[in-house]
Amino acid sequence: MPQFDFAHVFLPQFAWLAVFFAVLYFFVVRATLPKLGKVMTARDDKVAGDIEAASAAKAAADEVDERYHRELEAARENARQVIADAKTAGTKAGEARLAAAHDAADAEIAAAEARIADAVAKASEQLRDVAAESAQQIVSRLTGMEASQEAARAKVDAVLGA
Repeated sequence: MPQFDFAHVFLPQFAWLAVFFAVLYFFVVRATLPKLGKVMTARDDKVAGDIEAASAAKAAADEVDERYHRELEAARENARQVIADAKTAGTKAGEARLAAAHDAADAEIAAAEARIADAVAKASEQLRDVAAESAQQIVSRLTGMEASQEAARAKVDAVLGA
């Protein structure tokens, strides 16, 4: 077999190997590597652009998030203020209604006390008259003499006054 005759075929095979290697190498380097380099450069540019776009989007999202939190805190503070104002208004309205009810109750109590005092005065006057009449009748039955109404009243007033 001639391919195993290394003494006579080695050098020519090595020369052809070098020729084919050089042709393939220069073909790959000249034809394929520039295209591959362009693809890699385009890919690197796309990745860099995507990273830049992602950074810009993240910055915008961070700004929106920060604005959202500021507005949320402002809304919470506004709600707290509205609640505090409502509580204050409710307390004032309650105090006003309580004061009005208290004044109305005081007026009713004063009117009732006046009616009671008037009733007591009338009852006292009627009791005085009844006591004077009873004293007059008792004196007239016991002694047989007619006592004057003024004298009976004076005695009843003296006893009631004591």
